Amino acid sequence: MSKKKLSEEELVALLQSVDQSGLSFLYDNYSSALFGVIMRITESQENAEDVLQEVFVKIWKNVSSYDKSKGKLYTWLLNIARNTAIDSLRVKDYKAKSKIQSIDNSVRSINRQYNVATQVDHIGLKTLIGKMKPEYKLLIDKIYFEGYTQEAAAKELNLPLGTVKTRSRAAIGQLREFFIGEEKAIK
Repeated sequence: MSKKKLSEEELVALLQSVDQSGLSFLYDNYSSALFGVIMRITESQENAEDVLQEVFVKIWKNVSSYDKSKGKLYTWLLNIARNTAIDSLRVKDYKAKSKIQSIDNSVRSINRQYNVATQVDHIGLKTLIGKMKPEYKLLIDKIYFEGYTQEAAAKELNLPLGTVKTRSRAAIGQLREFFIGEEKAIK
């Protein structure tokens, strides 16, 4: 069937009449172009192959929604391929983030269960942090005791990232001074 030439109208008519020869022609003539678009988005051959299969299933199931007054068939096919590839990346990203969140939640529950945060106080750290400026104390708590990244702390506290970085450095410097003062007092 791929040797035969079909016009766009003939191909759409075959597809909309649920004629498998139309799908075969479509695959033979458009799959490599669609695969190239998908590959550029997913950057993984294995993922691109999975997405391409999903794209052809979507085309087959939704060909009745194709409207030639809105654009050419090829444009419609490219949009399906592009959107499906982007969706696959979003799903992967969501799964990765949910795994990270479940790990973070596990760490926090272990910290609460075994009272890890209070064990740090054996060196008097909580007392020293209590002497800090409130904005420094809040950042130290978020970043070092609650496990936030600087970016996450900036979002949580509604502060610019640069401010969080500057305050973190200043807070660590202040803690260093406290420790030096403590060491001198012990000697």
